[in-house]
Amino acid sequence: MPQLENVIRKYLEAWNDTDAAHRRARIAELFAPDCSYVDPMAAVAGRDGMDALIAGVQQQFPGLRFTLNGNVDAHHDQARFVWHAGPPGASEPAVIGFDVIELEGTRIKRVLGFLDKVPA
Repeated sequence: MPQLENVIRKYLEAWNDTDAAHRRARIAELFAPDCSYVDPMAAVAGRDGMDALIAGVQQQFPGLRFTLNGNVDAHHDQARFVWHAGPPGASEPAVIGFDVIELEGTRIKRVLGFLDKVPA
């Protein structure tokens, strides 16, 4: 469980990293080369796809910060967790979702994202 929580924290840090070169290095360390990500608004494959997705979200919602909300529920090589995203110091998150990640060894192989609250 601590290993999975560490991966999830690094995953959220990648979403918050606005330095493009640093973010790409995080993604290379964290994700399997053939990773995939899907949520109701996006579907991407590979590390380049992840980087483009994160950069696009950062451009569309500047200043948004992703944080872990609550406990991580994990077993085997998979985990689910709730996250919040919003401006730092905001009383309410702008976006709420939960993700399910699957690991391949120590790297993220697949992310299945669900959005519970999105801006209008």
